[in-house]
Amino acid sequence: MMNIAISSKNPVKIEAVISAFEKVFVDKDFNFLSSNIKSGVSDQPFGNSETIKGAMNRASKIAKLFPEADFCLGIEGGVSNKNNELTAFAWIVIKSNDKISKAKTSSFELPRVVGELLKKGYELGEADDIVFKKKNTKQKNGAVGLLTNNIVTRKDLYRQAIILALIPHINESLY
Repeated sequence: MMNIAISSKNPVKIEAVISAFEKVFVDKDFNFLSSNIKSGVSDQPFGNSETIKGAMNRASKIAKLFPEADFCLGIEGGVSNKNNELTAFAWIVIKSNDKISKAKTSSFELPRVVGELLKKGYELGEADDIVFKKKNTKQKNGAVGLLTNNIVTRKDLYRQAIILALIPHINESLY
């Protein structure tokens, strides 16, 4: 039985972790543990450095909360502004014993109206709720789901990056 600790109670993040681990470790049984963990960074991280720091902090804190966990995951969504284009992405950090692995999701451009709300201090999920007249989108399909008409969901985005972050665990002899 593998114990997997997730640093969030967000159902989308939990579903993405479950889906990724079941895909990678098909012959294993799992016990998924979760708790809402503070990132130690801004509520809406800007840039890769702050976002990866938030994911690392979450993974480290959940590892302390669940020392029996075989894998501890930190997932942190962020935004970046380059050439007046605001993009969204997330970082995944996985801690397992003495090994730390990371991967970044694909990034995608956000509408200017969302960017204006972020500049005013809103988090991406809050800005999406306002612009798209929805409720609690960050615990559903998120900005990427809204912008792609659910062709790509937040779960899809996270799942791929979680699998990529597991590469050193899939190919342990190479890492």
